[in-house]
Amino acid sequence: MSGVVSQKSRELFDAGFYCAESVLLAMAGHKGIHSDLIPRIATGFCSGMSRTCEMCGAVTGGIMAIGMVAGRSSPDDSVEKIYLLVRRLMDMFRGRFGSLNCRELTGCDLGTQEGRAKFHADNLSQRCRQYTAEAAAMTLLLIEGQAGPGPSSP
Repeated sequence: MSGVVSQKSRELFDAGFYCAESVLLAMAGHKGIHSDLIPRIATGFCSGMSRTCEMCGAVTGGIMAIGMVAGRSSPDDSVEKIYLLVRRLMDMFRGRFGSLNCRELTGCDLGTQEGRAKFHADNLSQRCRQYTAEAAAMTLLLIEGQAGPGPSSP
């Protein structure tokens, strides 16, 4: 089933949505969740947090998807489940790709004209396409409890 979400996130990315938007849209569609806020709520998280070279947008899209499905709806609800899932997603992604940082993952600074030119000239969107698909698959595995053991809660 994670392959379906992974493929959908690739299709959305190929259609022009960015990393965080694609992961969140694919997960929302898979879970039958429809809202005018999706993908808009994810846009600022794309391109390493609005081209600041911070956390990969595919990961933040996964974090938003985890919150959408397993987050709290009351202040009385525990944060432990979602915190554990988010930490596991971050650990899985870092383990697979070596970093959570957009600049390290792409090898360029999207906050500069030169970095964006390098991104396009070197066709680095293909890397981001892969990060998007993998983050979507990892997120679904975690949400559905199929990712295996992870780090203990803090």
